[in-house]
Amino acid sequence: MRNQSIGSSIDWITLLLYIALVIMGWMTIYSASLPLEETSIFDLSQIYGRQMLFIGLTIPIIFIILFTEAKLFERFSFVFYGIGIVLLLGLFVFGKTIKGQTNWYQFGGFGFQPSEFVKTATALLLAKYLSYSQINLKHTKDQLIGLAIVGLPVFLILLQPDAGSAMIFISLIFVLNREGLPSWYFISGIIAIALFFLSLLIQPLYIIIAILIIMIVHYILNRKISRNPIVYGLIYLVIVAFSFSVNYVYNNVLESHQKDRINVLIGDDVDMKKEGYNLNQSMIAIGSGGLLGKGYLEGTQTKGGFVPEQHTDYIFTTVGEEWGFFGSTLVILLFVTLFLRIIYLAENQKTKFSRVYGYCVATYLFTHFFVNIAMLIKLFPTIGVPLPFFSYGGSSLWAFTILLFIFIKLDANKVNEW
Repeated sequence: MRNQSIGSSIDWITLLLYIALVIMGWMTIYSASLPLEETSIFDLSQIYGRQMLFIGLTIPIIFIILFTEAKLFERFSFVFYGIGIVLLLGLFVFGKTIKGQTNWYQFGGFGFQPSEFVKTATALLLAKYLSYSQINLKHTKDQLIGLAIVGLPVFLILLQPDAGSAMIFISLIFVLNREGLPSWYFISGIIAIALFFLSLLIQPLYIIIAILIIMIVHYILNRKISRNPIVYGLIYLVIVAFSFSVNYVYNNVLESHQKDRINVLIGDDVDMKKEGYNLNQSMIAIGSGGLLGKGYLEGTQTKGGFVPEQHTDYIFTTVGEEWGFFGSTLVILLFVTLFLRIIYLAENQKTKFSRVYGYCVATYLFTHFFVNIAMLIKLFPTIGVPLPFFSYGGSSLWAFTILLFIFIKLDANKVNEW
C-alpha cells in the first residue's frame, strides 16, 4: 500500500534501540560528571544538564527529518556536501584551536564540530554517485571519483589535524568495496598499517627479507596462472620504500602527542604518569568493575576523577566500572543489534541509494564504536573518537541522530517506492 503514515512504516526496532542507547548514555554521563552537591538534571552549568538539553533538541530534529520528503535527501546531496566542505574550509579562518586541533567553531559557551555533520553529507553524496546506473567500480575513472568524494573531506580534516575523524571517513572503503571496488585497495591499506607498526617494532631489514621470501614463495606457487614477475618486483620496491620511510615519518612528521599515543599502544618506553596515564586509569576502572560492577553512581575511579575526559572519549570506563562485565556486555549487544538491524534494513531497500546510504550509516557507527572501545583496552591508539549516543556533546549526538534518522526515513519511504 502506498503513502502510508510515518507511524505505520517506521522501523520501531531501530527507533527503540536508539532511545535505549541515548537514555543509557545520559545516565552514564550523569554518573561521570555528578558533582558533590546534587543539582537539577536540567542545570545547564553541569555537563549532564547540557547533555539533557542536547537530547531535548534532538526531538525537533527527528520530526523535521521524518516529515521531510525522502527524495530531497538524494536530490540535494551535492548541496549538503558542498556546504560541508565550505564549513571545513571555514575552520582555517574562523575555527577555534583546542589541544592543537582547529576543528571547532565556538559560539559563546557552545561548540560546533562540522566534521561530525560532514559524515552524513559525504554518505549522501557517495550513495547518490554509486546509485547512477552507469557507475561501475571496476573502472578506474569511477573508482577515482568515488575515492575523491571520500578523500576531499579526509584531506581537509587531516590539515586540522584530526586523524581520528579522518579515519572514520576512510572506513567508507568498506562500503565502496561492498559496491564493487577491487579488494586490493582494502588489502593494501591493511598491509600498510601492519607494516607501519612492524617497522617501529622490528628492524626494517628483517621485514623486507621476510616479505621477499613470502613473495618468492607466492610467485612460485602461482606462476602457472601467468603471474607477471615485473609486477611482483614493483610491489616489492614499494614495500621496501615504505618500510624504510616509517622511522623518518615517525620522527619528523608526527607530532609529539601522536608519537606518545603510538608508544602507549606498542608499549615502547611509556611513562604511566604522563602519556600512559589515561589508558592505564581506564583499564583500571574497567577491570575494577568485575562481573556485576560496583553499582550505579558507586564507581570509585569515576567519583575520584582518576580517568580524564571520562564523560567524552572515555565514557565506557564508567560503564565497565559501575555496570561490570554483564552491564558492559548488554551495552555492546545493544550496539551490535543496532548495526545488524541497519544492515538488514539496508539489504531490503528498493533503491540503490537507500541501500548504499544504509551501509554508510552502519559503517560509521560501527567504526566509532569499535575504535572507542578498542582504544580503552589498548587495542588501538587513543585518537579521540566519541562513542555514539554515549559520549558527551551536542555536535556528536545531533550528527549521529541526523545520520541515523535520515536512513530511518528512507527505510520508511520504501513502501512508496516502485
